Amino acid sequence: MQQTLFALMIGFLAGTTSLQAQTIKLTEDKLVPNQVSMSLTRIRDKEALRVVKDSTIEQVDEPTFVRLKGVNFTNGIIEVKVLSRLLRNATESARGFIGVAFRINETNSSYESIYIRPTNGRADDQIRRNHSIQYYSYPDYKFDRLRKEAPERYESYADMALNEWITLKIVISGQVAKLYLNNTQQPALIVTDLKHGPTQTGGVGLWVDVGTEGYFTDVKITHQP
Repeated sequence: MQQTLFALMIGFLAGTTSLQAQTIKLTEDKLVPNQVSMSLTRIRDKEALRVVKDSTIEQVDEPTFVRLKGVNFTNGIIEVKVLSRLLRNATESARGFIGVAFRINETNSSYESIYIRPTNGRADDQIRRNHSIQYYSYPDYKFDRLRKEAPERYESYADMALNEWITLKIVISGQVAKLYLNNTQQPALIVTDLKHGPTQTGGVGLWVDVGTEGYFTDVKITHQP
């Protein structure tokens, strides 16, 4: 019995010591914009990175993000605080789209992503509420295809709004990704079949889409085997 307990303790300690936490300081020399503009600013008592999608990119769910230099990610936890506003010229279809891209390949042509639509969180239309959170996989599985072929499977509801800090915590293991919002104990979205498979590795990006003035701060990445 004592030997069994000892073995369990050794296994637990080995697992915890294998974690590699990485706090990302958002400075220009550590950031690479891709089809977006970026600037460092201060908003709502926090130093943050402001990101806006290139207006010439008309399609949605595109690689419009700021890529973090020196990050190679497969499994683990991505944490970030996000805040989004609508641009003055945003159309009626703008939702404050903001989120994270992960396992981005070297050419930014393949990755996974989870993002939120803050305007939907408190909409009077229940269907819009059901579309508050979105997973997509670039380039083949954008939101419209997923919504058509597997309705409700890759979207979910959570309470959220524009112009407030929202904590995103994405836990990725193999082919499974779970999104936790604002330090909740239960995930708001679970994806069990990441489209690029369980072994893809790559970068991490801070992502926005059309009509969004997005802000990011407090980025932390924990790598796991």
